[in-house]
Parts: sequence; structure tokens; C-alpha cells
Amino acid sequence: MQSPDLQGKRVLIVIARLNKGGTAQYLEELTVGLQRAGLTVCVATGFVQGLEIEADSVANLPVARIPSLGRRISPIRDLKARHELQALVDEFKPDLIYTHTFKAGLIGRTLRRRVKLIHAFHGHLLTEPELQGFRRPIVILIERLLASRAERLVTVGKRVAEELLEVGIGRPSQYQSIAPGVRPITLEDRATVRSEFKFANDTRPVVAWLARVTAVKAPHRVVELAQSIPGAIFVQAGGGDLLNQLKKEPPIENWHLLGWQPATKIWAIADIAISTSENEGMPVALIEAQLAGIPAVALDVGSVAEVIRSGETGFVLKQWNQEFIERLSELVDSNQLRAQFGHNARNRAIEEFKPERLINEHIKLFQSVLNSGG
Repeated sequence: MQSPDLQGKRVLIVIARLNKGGTAQYLEELTVGLQRAGLTVCVATGFVQGLEIEADSVANLPVARIPSLGRRISPIRDLKARHELQALVDEFKPDLIYTHTFKAGLIGRTLRRRVKLIHAFHGHLLTEPELQGFRRPIVILIERLLASRAERLVTVGKRVAEELLEVGIGRPSQYQSIAPGVRPITLEDRATVRSEFKFANDTRPVVAWLARVTAVKAPHRVVELAQSIPGAIFVQAGGGDLLNQLKKEPPIENWHLLGWQPATKIWAIADIAISTSENEGMPVALIEAQLAGIPAVALDVGSVAEVIRSGETGFVLKQWNQEFIERLSELVDSNQLRAQFGHNARNRAIEEFKPERLINEHIKLFQSVLNSGG
């Protein structure tokens, strides 16, 4: 979509770090699409920390590094990051600033600026395990105060916006939901990957989990599922701060902990996708699985129910309990149900998560914000 009145406009995208995951994929698709539409884009970002791995896409993006910026809260480094970002704003002279996730939104919305700003939530922190207790009301208060410093608030799903509004963050008129734009990935050869992972001759269905191995994703639940459903092979892929802890689990015959692996391998061998997360925005991994014709079972958190249509492309469960095991077992035991749900999943995902929709909706949003008074 070409937009004559946006030609040459300068957009500064700000995010704390671009680790492997859905947010990095969202921003890669958006950045490339905006450039094709004639906008000049700069992506301001810091560095990954701990056991996280930076997304491969960073090499293809117009990145400006903010050396002090990262996900962890550090008052001294964060103040320095704010100074570094302010210098970039003064140099790049954007027409619009577009911040993503909590840290970048906090620093970006406190800058000295005369240009308009949009902030995006790729989920929220309200149910993160490390932010329970006294930390949660502090985060809510910060987000309430910062909401007024953004012209618009973008969420990756409608339910995410509803949850933020329920705790008084922003006004309904500020919100717009823009789902990820995801292209079907080219899967690797199924037999080759199964051989690589040492279960080439095992005929049991493969249940795959692909996410950051961190507390909010509840990775230890996969171990419980493998113990409860011996009729399936469970593969768990991803990296993060809990990976070493998971490696200490006693070995289970049908559970394979793989570390970081590309989605092209995991969805090539998967018969069922699962998500055990306690908090999500709109997980790109599940969208990729649905595009690959893989039914999914997940908890009803964030906008997961906008990815999986329960009873049609998989199952979405309200709570982590015996019903999750029962629904997953239902798919494990039925080739016909997996095929039916997988067919439905592919057709629906191709329509719902077109990359063109992501770009077109952003261009309309940018036009609305830049052309508005105030």
C-alpha cells in the first residue's frame, strides 16, 4: 500500500531488545512493509541479556543501537538509555515515535519531544510471576500515567486491550488492535528432522512446545504432560533463564528438551502444538503452527483465543487442570480430529493474519495520528 501523504515520513521504532520471538517477527514484517510504502524507518534497540538470543532478523533491519537499553530494570542504566535515546531522536528527527513493550514505552514516553507517539502492547506484564505482590500495582500506576503521553495505544489482540482497560490503563478511544502479519514458513523435511532428533522410527504423534523458557511460559508443565500422556512424544524448544533448571529434570522417555531450534524444524515434525503460558499477547509461534495446519491446545490468556478457534482449530482452556490433559489426549488419540482441525486452522490463519493487513492498518493509523490536531 503506497501512501502519498506519508512518503518520506520518518518513523522511529523503539524496543528494549529484539530477542528471538514473536515481537521481533512482528517488527521485522512491519519495518520492511513501511519501507516499501515509502517511509524512512529507524529501529532503536538495545541488546539481549542473559540466556536470550538475538533474532536473526536484526541483521536485515535499519537498527540504531542504544547501548544502555535492555529488558532488566536498572535505574542508572535506564537513565543513561534515556539520554542515548534522546540524542538519537534529536539526530534522526522523526515525524512519529512508535514504542513497543514496557521498558521502551517507559523511556520513550518520558522523552523531551515535540513529535507524536504511539505505544504498542505485545501483551502486558500484569500476570508476570515476577511482578506479583507490591510490584503489580506499581506497574499499573506507571502505565496509567504514561497512557496519556501517547496519542494512540496499539495491542496485538482485542482481549489484551480489554484487560488493560479493566485496570484503568488508557481510554477506549486510544486503543486499536492490529494482529501480527505472519507468512507461512517453509518447513524442513519431516523425516530428516525426526532422524536428527533421534525418534525417526517412533510412530507416536509429536506434541510441540516452542517459546522462551521463562517463568511466565510455565515450561515445567510440559514435563507433567509428558508423564500424563505416554502415547505422544513431547518436544520442547526454546531458550531462556529456566533452561538450565529444566535440564536437571529426571529423564522421561517421551520428553525431548531441545534448546533453541528454528520453527522450520519444530513445526515440520509437530502433529499438535501446545502453549502452557500464564500470560501472552498474540503468540506468533501458535499462528505459524496454525498456518502449517497444526491444531493447538492452549490456555485462554491474552489474545490466544483470537488465534485458536476452540473446537474448530484446536482447544482453548480456561484453567490449567485435568481438562487440558483430556483435550490434548483427545487430539493425540484421533488422526481424524487432528486432520480436521489442522485443515480448519490453515484456512483460517491464512485469512486472519495476512502481512498486508498489518501494514495497511499501520499506515492508516499513522495517517490518522499525523493528520490529527494537537
